[in-house]
Amino acid sequence: MARKAKVEGEARFTPKKAKNAIAVAKVLGPAMIPVVAPYAVRAAGVAREVYDRYQARKLGVSVEKLGEYTGRGAALHARIAGLADGCRDLRKSAKASTTDTEFAKDALGTLEQLSATIRAAERMPAARRKSAHRAVAGELERLEGQLLHRLGI
Repeated sequence: MARKAKVEGEARFTPKKAKNAIAVAKVLGPAMIPVVAPYAVRAAGVAREVYDRYQARKLGVSVEKLGEYTGRGAALHARIAGLADGCRDLRKSAKASTTDTEFAKDALGTLEQLSATIRAAERMPAARRKSAHRAVAGELERLEGQLLHRLGI
């Protein structure tokens, strides 16, 4: 039998080749799944761990605390938590003056209000939520600057 000459432009993937590929997959699929599945699960776990580390680094928190900061205001919540820790440290500092402790007390009250604002903004329409987040970010910038000044940095 003579082979047919390949015609230029002939399709590489024909219906016959597709049927053959499906037949091979039906035979090899059940045998390969138990072998490949553990590697796929392990790869998915590693990918999730890498992504969690990336998110935690982006927010400036540890991976263990990543679950506490979710939603669209997660970055602002993380900033508030860090600023609150800084205010508590300032209040406990031996070098803190009475104005420093008063600032820390007032700042902690403001931070509680800002945190409530971010939680409320989660349910707002996008334009209002973004506006609220910008306002909170501006207030956080101001408080961070004052805290760093009081810490002598």
